[in-house]
Amino acid sequence: MLIKTGFDITFSTEKATPMLIMLSIHPSRIDDIVDGEKIVAEPCVPIHFHHDSFGNFCGRLTAPAGGVRLWGSALVRDSGLLDAVELNAIQHPIEVLPDECLLYLMASRYCETDKLMDIAWSLFRDTPPGWARVAGDMHFCS
Repeated sequence: MLIKTGFDITFSTEKATPMLIMLSIHPSRIDDIVDGEKIVAEPCVPIHFHHDSFGNFCGRLTAPAGGVRLWGSALVRDSGLLDAVELNAIQHPIEVLPDECLLYLMASRYCETDKLMDIAWSLFRDTPPGWARVAGDMHFCS
């Protein structure tokens, strides 16, 4: 099947503002993109694309005073099959996780975690540990 993806985002700025954008399709799906992916800035400002330390495709630009509109689209080939689910997966205590995992648990500077923490706790405080947290999310999506 083919899936059309896209976005149209407008940022308002009072003065020229450097930006890092992560709007590209994940690199693991690069071979599934039909006829390329388009990302456009209006007004036309140059976007320098690069890969971050996680392998994500990122853009770097300076939004002019007044703001910038970023839009893009792509056509992606997909099997339509559900992602594999590991029903026997367990949740490990933080103290036994390898050091290499810890950076994925840090708050993101791109997400206002202080504003989302209360809702996260209200939604998941009483969820039993283990795969039920993932299964619960999947239930809401189906």
